[in-house]
Amino acid sequence: MMPESAAGSAFAPVFLSVLLIPFAIAGLALINTGLNRSRSAAHAILTCLTAAAAAMLVYFAVGFAVQGGSGPGHVFHFAGKSWAWIGDGPLFLRGFDLSTSGASLSFLFQMFAVALAAVIPAASGAERWRFAACCVSTLVLASWTYPLFSHWVLSGWLAQLGNSFGLPHGFADPAGSGWIQSVGGLTALSVSWILGARRGKFTSQGMPTAMPGHNAVIVMFGGMLTLLGWFGLNTAGALLFANAQVADLVLVAANTTLAAISGLIASLAVTRFRFGRPDASLAANGWVAGLAASSATSLYAKPAEAVLVGLVAGALVMFSIEFVELRMKVDDPGGAISVHAAGGIWGLLAAGIFGRLAGDGSQFLAQLTGIATLLGFVLPLTYSLNWLINRLLPQRVAPEGERQGMDLFELGAGAYPDFVTHREDFIHR
Repeated sequence: MMPESAAGSAFAPVFLSVLLIPFAIAGLALINTGLNRSRSAAHAILTCLTAAAAAMLVYFAVGFAVQGGSGPGHVFHFAGKSWAWIGDGPLFLRGFDLSTSGASLSFLFQMFAVALAAVIPAASGAERWRFAACCVSTLVLASWTYPLFSHWVLSGWLAQLGNSFGLPHGFADPAGSGWIQSVGGLTALSVSWILGARRGKFTSQGMPTAMPGHNAVIVMFGGMLTLLGWFGLNTAGALLFANAQVADLVLVAANTTLAAISGLIASLAVTRFRFGRPDASLAANGWVAGLAASSATSLYAKPAEAVLVGLVAGALVMFSIEFVELRMKVDDPGGAISVHAAGGIWGLLAAGIFGRLAGDGSQFLAQLTGIATLLGFVLPLTYSLNWLINRLLPQRVAPEGERQGMDLFELGAGAYPDFVTHREDFIHR
């Protein structure tokens, strides 16, 4: 984390950068809403807003204590080495100094970051995830899953891999390709598995059917907002957690932009080549996938490498969406699994391949260790916790809710009352 001696001089740029992060939350909420059918639009955006609010509140109360500050927190000893595994911060910020210190800036950053991670699963659970169950799932994510893994990355045993194994650096992820994007994306995968597909999504032969979103304009505008939010996310993360200097911010912002626009171009090219015409919603997914990958690489990569990171992310998300639906038989209306989990993991790999961290391959091994932890620990953990929630509080809405649409069934009113939007347009199985 940023040394306290540097916090005073860098307070203004970090503070202003952190204040941009809510634009990323707003952008993802709009994308999620536009990719829903019209009869569930109000429910979708309310779910995103409430998930963000619940995540921030529970992080303030409990999550920050689990994550801890910049210190190692609680450790255990194994093979002659100390391994930090959980933080030791105060509950409810008791006695915590919210001033111009690096620790207070880190708390503000993390409060917005956990909200961003909480919005991601809402895209995958769209049109069938009960509002109350989503809130409970968010409380578990923000109080345990997110702060635990982010502690490992920022000051725990993953950050200490360099010292523990004689590597030049520990696991590198300054702005959250792993601890924000992938954690949110893997939680989205768990939720989608548990909820099952929307009625009519798959035919009796197991082939997916198209259920297009209701407003591509909202989706594309949401993509524009995410870029503004990612400027804050990547620049503040670089300053707070990677000892970057203010002079590095231009490189970070440029690489963030290049990754996003390259992701968009790659997705347009893939859809044009495969389907004969570009697809607006998939293009937005490619744009955000480039941003998700940039969070691990924007500080370290050269601009040409940032373009390559975005191109791969934009192409990868197209094939990942197809794999998730066709092979895994998982219904992901917003593409969140592919955009945030696959895009984020690619960014973690790219940080070990490109830029000034790449060298003798040791950084690549550190990155693989972090990815293995995500897939081998975080995914089973978040699946188990959501499975337990589902046993106690069924997460899927009743069939009548899908017939009516989530707006009427759970909110009692639609997003577009002047139009007929709640028609029976699904296929009974």
